[in-house]
Amino acid sequence: MKTEAKVGIFVIISAAILLGSVYYITQRQIRGANVPYRMYLKYAGGLEPGADVLFGGIKVGTVKAVHPDPQDPTRIEIDLDVKQGTPLNANSIAKLGSVTVVTSPVISISTGSNDAPRLSAGAVIPSQETISLDDTQRKIVALADSAQELLQSVEKDVNGVAGDAHNLMTNVTEMTSKPNQQRVTEILKNADDMIARISPKVDQIADQVQKLTTDANGIVAKVGPVVDNANATVTNANDTITALREPLQTDLAEVRKTLDQVRGLIGDVQAGMRTKDQSVTDIIENLRMATDNLNDLTESVKERPWSLIRIKQPPDRSVPK
Repeated sequence: MKTEAKVGIFVIISAAILLGSVYYITQRQIRGANVPYRMYLKYAGGLEPGADVLFGGIKVGTVKAVHPDPQDPTRIEIDLDVKQGTPLNANSIAKLGSVTVVTSPVISISTGSNDAPRLSAGAVIPSQETISLDDTQRKIVALADSAQELLQSVEKDVNGVAGDAHNLMTNVTEMTSKPNQQRVTEILKNADDMIARISPKVDQIADQVQKLTTDANGIVAKVGPVVDNANATVTNANDTITALREPLQTDLAEVRKTLDQVRGLIGDVQAGMRTKDQSVTDIIENLRMATDNLNDLTESVKERPWSLIRIKQPPDRSVPK
């Protein structure tokens, strides 16, 4: 084999290895740049894999898969691939939307709040259901039915209002007829005559009120100094009371102290009197007992005077025969 052929084979093999390495590194970078997330909806609205994922209106990823939830068939599980570094947080809300009316549906995620914790890879993004086209049609039909009923009700009310307006116009026509005009003219003439008769009295009353106001102002002007003097008197009385308050309080404190001392002295005297009363009672009792003993001795001496000389009683004398 020639040297040129060997060099060519070596170049081809090197190029293949280089292309494979570049492809492998690119795929690894692409796969490592995306973070998986999930969300759940009751209505997917024709969403398909490959649809855009918007974060605050900016494209940050694509829809990876759309399928019923194996755990709950009543909802649709949507797998998302979002660029790494997208600040998805716990307050971010994902919902089904579209950029324009004619474009395919997309997943729109709100920005949430800055102080909310960030969502980790594989976390479930809180979702919000959107109104489907069928629901919108049903609401439009219900609104149309309600509008029809409202129009019928308004038509009845308009007919009633028209009848009332016709009656009102009839009454106005009757009121503006010539007899009514003459009656109104008479009423206005009588009112003018009454005003002409009352005007002098009203002027007189106004003059009296003005005079009364002037007199009241004079009385107020005279009463003003009296009020000022009363205020000065009250102020002086307040000053006098304030000046006397502290001495009176001191005197009252001294009187209270003296009363407390007198009360203690009276208590001591009462205690001493109670002790003396007991002693006097004992002396009187002893005197009474001594008096009783003296009385007994006196009676004994009266009955047996010999007892003062003899200890034994003498024998009784015999009765003479």
